[in-house]
Amino acid sequence: MSHDPACLASTMIPPLSAPLHGVATVPGDKSISHRAVLFAAMAEGTSHLAGVLDSDDVRSSMAAVRQLGAQVSLEKQPDGSLAGSVTGWGVAGPRKPEGAVDCGNSGTTARLLMGVLAPWDVPVEITGDESLSRRPMRRITAPLMKMGVRFLPEGRETLPLTVRGTHGLRALTYDAPMASAQLKTAVLLAGVYAKGTTTVNEPAPSRNHTELMLPEFGVSTTAANCTAGVTGPQGLAACEVHVPGDPSSAAFLVCAAVLKRDSAIQVENVSLNTARIGFTRTLERMGAEVSVQRTGAAGKEPFGTISVCYTANLHGCEVPAEKIASIVDEVPVLALVAAFARGVTVFREVGELRVKETDRLAAVVEGLAHLGVEAYIDGNDLYVEGQPGLAVPEGVTLDSKGDHRLAMTWALAGLTGNTPVCVENFDAVRISYPQFLEDIERLAR
Repeated sequence: MSHDPACLASTMIPPLSAPLHGVATVPGDKSISHRAVLFAAMAEGTSHLAGVLDSDDVRSSMAAVRQLGAQVSLEKQPDGSLAGSVTGWGVAGPRKPEGAVDCGNSGTTARLLMGVLAPWDVPVEITGDESLSRRPMRRITAPLMKMGVRFLPEGRETLPLTVRGTHGLRALTYDAPMASAQLKTAVLLAGVYAKGTTTVNEPAPSRNHTELMLPEFGVSTTAANCTAGVTGPQGLAACEVHVPGDPSSAAFLVCAAVLKRDSAIQVENVSLNTARIGFTRTLERMGAEVSVQRTGAAGKEPFGTISVCYTANLHGCEVPAEKIASIVDEVPVLALVAAFARGVTVFREVGELRVKETDRLAAVVEGLAHLGVEAYIDGNDLYVEGQPGLAVPEGVTLDSKGDHRLAMTWALAGLTGNTPVCVENFDAVRISYPQFLEDIERLAR
């Protein structure tokens, strides 16, 4: 890997010199790491956390709860993860911070904090970087306002926003307009302190880490397909949390092995939460040789091994709308795999990708076009017309647009292809998988 002076803030990604072989682990799950830090900050007592992802986004959550009065002592471990303790504010509640709470690029931090702050009559301004300040917040503020939370200035739908919670939160039954784990979590966290039962109903299943983790902190939850609830008021009590490997990070190693001739790898100790490993089922439908084996559980979170090997004859498939929530972060890299498959792959109802760190939907179409692949959007559906034996054109520059998932996706085009690829703003990988390139290169030795 090298920085190309001809392409500002870009990294040249050359093809791997050998197939991928051996065993890998990936950093701790980002979604679980955020929740472990935030829930521990809410809890009474000192929680002990291990396996926490050390990334820019998670550090935004750590900094935020510190500003609000939690004591965070998480130290870097030899494996690159963070471990240590978080002492929460418990029944005393968060303190009024000095200045705004800056969430950086982390939408999870900003949106979940709104639920964390909902039960407390403390004005807190939440802000973020330029990218985060363009992302929609009304999906979170709308249900919380129904519960009694105020957001200022009134009517504003993006950050910065000042949250003014209330001790008199009203329980709520909310029919969410989209499947969103962040929306669900924010409402449930507020519901922990509201009198009565708060329920969130969704049009499709979203990640259920909150429903699985809150009982570890002593808060009972109810969960079924497309619905989750909590009855308050309750309080969180300190506990121990071990964070398994992030399946969204594992997806990039898995897809690299599918595309790189003669590869065969295993990714161990990765979360096998069914709401998170939809990408393995999508790859199976495309003909890839991939399997999962459960080896244990961290609390209620199952973990295990994903095994995968190179697949020569991939074919297109259709991914129905109800499966998208389980692969929403993996659609870009799955679209890259689809580019090498025979026939058309269709991802139904992926409009949510327009409001991620960037417009991932438009970016995928643009990037695949640079690779000579026909991809287009029809309504909210993404179509990719695959080309078996696709050769990446020489001298291609692909723009991550500062989005970590796109940075790794376009890197795979270079790593598994026939010619170097220049990836603009590749450093965005720090958000979720800082050692991505090192892990790939180690498997190719």
